[in-house]
Amino acid sequence: MGYGALWIPGGFDDKVLEDVSRLLAATEKAVIATGILNLWKYEPAAVADWFAGLSDTHKARTMIGIGISHSALIGEDYARPLANTRKFLEGLEAAGMAMDNTSLAALGPKMVALSGDRTAGAHPYLVDAEHTRRAREILGPGKLLAPEQGVAFGADAAQARKTAATGIGFYNTLPNYRNNWLRLGYSDEEIENDADRFIDGIVACGEVATMAGRVREHWQAGADHVCVQIISAEGENDFATLTDRFRRISEALA
Repeated sequence: MGYGALWIPGGFDDKVLEDVSRLLAATEKAVIATGILNLWKYEPAAVADWFAGLSDTHKARTMIGIGISHSALIGEDYARPLANTRKFLEGLEAAGMAMDNTSLAALGPKMVALSGDRTAGAHPYLVDAEHTRRAREILGPGKLLAPEQGVAFGADAAQARKTAATGIGFYNTLPNYRNNWLRLGYSDEEIENDADRFIDGIVACGEVATMAGRVREHWQAGADHVCVQIISAEGENDFATLTDRFRRISEALA
């Protein structure tokens, strides 16, 4: 279809590297990327050892996106996000990991800067094109910037927004995302009430042309690559429906 990478979620468990291995074996050209590998679920040396065991051709199309996750998911062990991310990256480097095959799930300016200093770059999640512009300013040229862009289909814009709001509702409770949205200029009231300006800012809703247009906005703001994630209504997560929708988005971007 023209997509260059497959991004795999892994924030809730310690099995994402197994998924990467399986998908590398099942594909020939696509980059297989994690969005994210939860650093609380792995030891740096184990990640480096796993990567060292890949063939050279598989290494060339592997991107390990690393994230600090959230206190609500990790519990009382969660602390000092920036310092613990830096410590994990130092552990990877000491174990011989190829750092150009890593990136960071970076939202705040300091985490974005760290991604540019210690990894290939940043993979921000649930952001708008303004965040991409700011992140590119921090990273400068030559560093990977690969934001995720959520999209939601619907019979009309209102229905698509409802699907989008349901899909991102859980993230409203996580300080990392909420603080980032506030930095981008969305208000607490807009976030709490799923205001159209907020939902439309974070998720491209409704028409395929709107979705393609949002991807182009990220490119124009400095993104090298955009991860498109379809946020589906209940009953619309079947393979045939998703395949058709991904194909339509790809054709609109051709």
